[in-house]
Amino acid sequence: MMKPYYEKTIKHTFIDFMQTSKFLENPLIFNRAEGVYFWDIHGKRYFDGIGGIFVASLGHRHPRIMEAMRKQMELLTFAAPLHGTTDITLEFVKRLGEVSPGNLNYIKSFSGGSESIEAALKLVRQYFKQTGHNDKMKCISNYLSYHGATFAAMSAGGSPRKDKFEPQMPGFVKLYSPKQLRDSFPSWEETCRFCANLLEKTILSENPDTIGAVIVEPICNTAGIITPTVEYFRIIREICDKYNVLLIFDEVLTGFGKTGDMFAAQTFGVTPDIICSGKGLSAGVIPIGSFMVREDIGDVFYSTDKNNVNFAHGHTFSGFPLADAVGIEVINVLEEERLPQRARQMGTYLKARLEELSKYGIIREVRGKGVLLGVEIVEDSVTNKPFPEDNNFGDALKKTSIKNGVILRIDPDWFAIAPPLISTDAQLEELCDLIEKSVKEALDLVTAKH
Repeated sequence: MMKPYYEKTIKHTFIDFMQTSKFLENPLIFNRAEGVYFWDIHGKRYFDGIGGIFVASLGHRHPRIMEAMRKQMELLTFAAPLHGTTDITLEFVKRLGEVSPGNLNYIKSFSGGSESIEAALKLVRQYFKQTGHNDKMKCISNYLSYHGATFAAMSAGGSPRKDKFEPQMPGFVKLYSPKQLRDSFPSWEETCRFCANLLEKTILSENPDTIGAVIVEPICNTAGIITPTVEYFRIIREICDKYNVLLIFDEVLTGFGKTGDMFAAQTFGVTPDIICSGKGLSAGVIPIGSFMVREDIGDVFYSTDKNNVNFAHGHTFSGFPLADAVGIEVINVLEEERLPQRARQMGTYLKARLEELSKYGIIREVRGKGVLLGVEIVEDSVTNKPFPEDNNFGDALKKTSIKNGVILRIDPDWFAIAPPLISTDAQLEELCDLIEKSVKEALDLVTAKH
């Protein structure tokens, strides 16, 4: 029920990336969730097709996750991080280290993905200062990327979302995303190869002695679930090794089972020096993020000498006991129920169903890995002509999908899904039916405006 004060209260807050006046035209206010579904205050049910914006990978209110948090609440909910750590945090470090790729066994937990990115960028700068490379402080990233909403993370990102907050922090250099150049080459493989090799030219142009890190998303969400080739990441890895540059994988979106492995680094067969995570580690229950760092890098911060060497970074809620208890149980459930493997099976079905939408003549490409899939929309799939800006398909799909009770990630020319890994085959069929119904109705809307 829409309570009398809701409208006034909505005007006194901020809805993410949305005009308040537009939101108030048809406000969506959730009050309950279970499994793969949300319910709003009017009792309408919605299929959560993106796992709570790529977060609730185990569905909502997973019983094992809820129980793990309840048990920890009976023991310890907070400890002073300036004075010590907790037993559950040490258990989290051990557990995450057991599933992280390679020897990325130095681990710290934070309150979310942006904090994890910020911490990694600071660690890179301190690491090189402590190893005698004081000038290696720049970070290279891609245009169109998104690495978080805090200032350093936002500066690393290449998304237009940052434009309102210019000027950005110095020390960040951008490369072309493969998406930006894909129509300049005969194949996606050649596009990715060219873009990867641009990294070396950029490092040389900037001076290798000034470059500390390269940060990439294995699959870029804000650009439209852009999925480079395995070769792309192998080339980047080799270039980073050549010039003593640390490679950071931003796996806030891709981590914890969605791509068919625990981490996308494993899916693409390339191990970075640092992995940043968040979202799926929380199961949508409590904010948590973490970074995983290569052992020899972490060892630089361990010392018994008089210089008091330590990683000079902290947050009030880093190593938060409730969050670490949740993170441990998320990993346990993923492994014991073999959910990364399940993601591959789900992805095969989902991709086939989404590719069937090509019969409507508006699908340029279906891309992604596992359950993390994106669909690019064009007005004409033969010429790849886009819909006009003033009559884009995305705006219409936002209306029809909500009307039909399905939550998707929608931009003007693409939409994405990442359903919970606990979805049944029948629920996946339901999701795909709802998507097709919404796509067809959205197409009717944009066609009617011509």
